[in-house]
Amino acid sequence: MGLPCLCAAFPVPPAPVIRALALLAVLLMSLPASAQQRPRAREAGVVVGIFAPGPANAITDVAGVRVGQVTVREGDSVNTGVTAILPHAGNLFRERVPAAIHVGNGFGKLLGSMQVRELGELETPILLTCTLCVWRAADAMTTWLLAQPGMEDVRSINPVVGETNDGALNDIRARPVRPEHVVRALESASAGPVEEGSVGAGAGTVAFGWKGGIGTSSRRLPAAFGGYTVGVLVQSNFGGVLTVNGAPVGRELGRFAFQRELAAVPAVNEDRADGSIMIVLATDAPVDARNLDRIARRALSGLARTGATMTNGSGDYVIAFSTVRRPSGITPAAVTELPNDALSPLFQATAEATEEAILNSLFRATTVRNVEALPIDRTLEILRHYNALRWNETIPPRRP
Repeated sequence: MGLPCLCAAFPVPPAPVIRALALLAVLLMSLPASAQQRPRAREAGVVVGIFAPGPANAITDVAGVRVGQVTVREGDSVNTGVTAILPHAGNLFRERVPAAIHVGNGFGKLLGSMQVRELGELETPILLTCTLCVWRAADAMTTWLLAQPGMEDVRSINPVVGETNDGALNDIRARPVRPEHVVRALESASAGPVEEGSVGAGAGTVAFGWKGGIGTSSRRLPAAFGGYTVGVLVQSNFGGVLTVNGAPVGRELGRFAFQRELAAVPAVNEDRADGSIMIVLATDAPVDARNLDRIARRALSGLARTGATMTNGSGDYVIAFSTVRRPSGITPAAVTELPNDALSPLFQATAEATEEAILNSLFRATTVRNVEALPIDRTLEILRHYNALRWNETIPPRRP
């Protein structure tokens, strides 16, 4: 028995309709990256380091950590936003966490850094935003915190707000971040997957001459090393020569710092070398502020692996905290802390998570105005040429 003819039920469209459908298909295929789903680095086969990530491969893999973001876009001129990182769901002012800040290059504005470095603790969430929005964001967060239950007698507060300069894609002089944006970022903060790319504080950033943005990654140590988790979130807005898993991607793509001076043909969006990066690191390992500072320094190893050189005009900051809450008041309390000799695996995890978070910020970013997103297909071709993809699938099995 033959199949029934469906021609009558589904007649062939007339020629004009066929042409219109074909044109629509071409248009859909030619849509900019902003209209297409872009993979994270690991999804594309870029496996960074030796330790495995947590379930979400995000800073929120550290139990208790939440992230909230608000993207501010107004017409074609405003592309900015707010990203909020909350170490735990309680009252952070009353239940502070150990923290440290490490400065790679200090060309930037990191509000609240002096008190964190003095006392070794965080008493507010961390906000990331654009350069000229720092003080407005800090004021809005302070107002929000003072209104929280249990804060009625507070007369001093140390808001921690970092930034990168998104003036290339954002009308930064308008200082478009408003109190409601900050409040929404704080109150919408959640665990689980974190949106990446051209969102929140990364809406208008540029990295390596391509569209930068928000990126995150995590590493979970094997049980032999304590099973601790390290999570990193970055706001990428810096320059250099993009390197992915050791492959010279920026050089191969013809877009890198100092092209003009080297008499190379300038790219449309030639990397200007200067810029900044904010790196926020969380861990559930029981470490104090001194060792958090040591861990924070290793984030710069991950930054360097991506091809950054921390130029004169770059603000490169690491804010690191442990979610193990410290005792308050004046009563002495016993505190369990990892010894120095136990830190090396955390150093490795930090470098790996930072490197992958930066790559995620590039892979997930979408074209904004005249700043193109990193071309994924061409990047993967280069990585294949340098044998820099899926290395973990090619290593020989362990001996019994």
